[in-house]
Amino acid sequence: MKAVGLMSGTSADGVTAALVIIGATEVRVIRHRTYPYSPALKKRVLGAPGLSVAELSRLNFELGEVFAAAALQIAGRLQPSVIGSHGQTVWHGPNATPPNTLQIAEPAVIAERTGVTVVADFRPRDMAAGGQGAPLVAAFDLFLYGRGPLKAVINIGGISNASLIGHGKIHAAFDAGPGNVLLDEAVRRATKGRRDYDAGGHIAASGTVDQTLVRRLLAHPYFLEPPPKSLDRSTFGPMLLDRIYPRLTARQLPDALASLCELTARSLWLSILENAPGPLSEVVVSGGGALNAHLMRRLRALCAPVRVNASTLPVMAKEAACFAWLAARALDGKTNSAPSATGARGPRILGKIILP
Repeated sequence: MKAVGLMSGTSADGVTAALVIIGATEVRVIRHRTYPYSPALKKRVLGAPGLSVAELSRLNFELGEVFAAAALQIAGRLQPSVIGSHGQTVWHGPNATPPNTLQIAEPAVIAERTGVTVVADFRPRDMAAGGQGAPLVAAFDLFLYGRGPLKAVINIGGISNASLIGHGKIHAAFDAGPGNVLLDEAVRRATKGRRDYDAGGHIAASGTVDQTLVRRLLAHPYFLEPPPKSLDRSTFGPMLLDRIYPRLTARQLPDALASLCELTARSLWLSILENAPGPLSEVVVSGGGALNAHLMRRLRALCAPVRVNASTLPVMAKEAACFAWLAARALDGKTNSAPSATGARGPRILGKIILP
């Protein structure tokens, strides 16, 4: 089956689209690309929790058009059977009363513009069944890596998540902590918006880690919680950066990035150590963090002698490919959730189906 997956994460860089072929035992990425948000749109997306109802409703439909355009461009002349859209998370409150979550990028607009069946809004059904609504990628990780020995499969986007997979089972899966969200925000602030991220981790590599700060941040209550657990940018985001670097300057940036990279690497490493049921054969990495050479060096040093390798799928396409796969499962009437990862009462078919 040919399918398109659409994803925008907590960093709100833009829409990552992947055109994939889904087989019985594998997923192959034909092509993928990230279509950046304009600076003005990105600012509104990051500020979405503070928008009025009218402004948020408008943004939902505006993002629907942006996601639809990405789907059309990545598909080209090939007609997919289904489009899976994660949408843009603007709020995720799994521990609220009642638990709730909100992803926007109106799927009806995507279906109308593309003429293709769309499956979207995957988190609410899991949450309605008592789960965290995340991480959703664990079921896909099991499909890709479950037949081999125990592995840690991690994705470093704005938030980092990890799945401990092997011998046909999900042993644990959870959001581990911050990924790139603090790093990217620090770069934006120190450069006054002239840069959005530390390409390749070169600035971080030139800095010195504040070990006292890293130890203090690792004492955050989230790291002490057992799985299932999940995050959005409200926990490890701009407000936390306000507290630790209230007036971040370009001169301070290398040390700040070195320290924040260390926080990401160590929180991942510690969460894997705490939850792995036995020795790991490999750590598999995807997401934008896999392109940060300094972060990867620190992760490899911490995880040694276990090998740390890039995903077999293109690192920037894996999450989009996941949503294509989740959508294909839903369209076939097959369960696509991972209740052992989210804490839901049992397997469910996640996603709302919009017919063209």
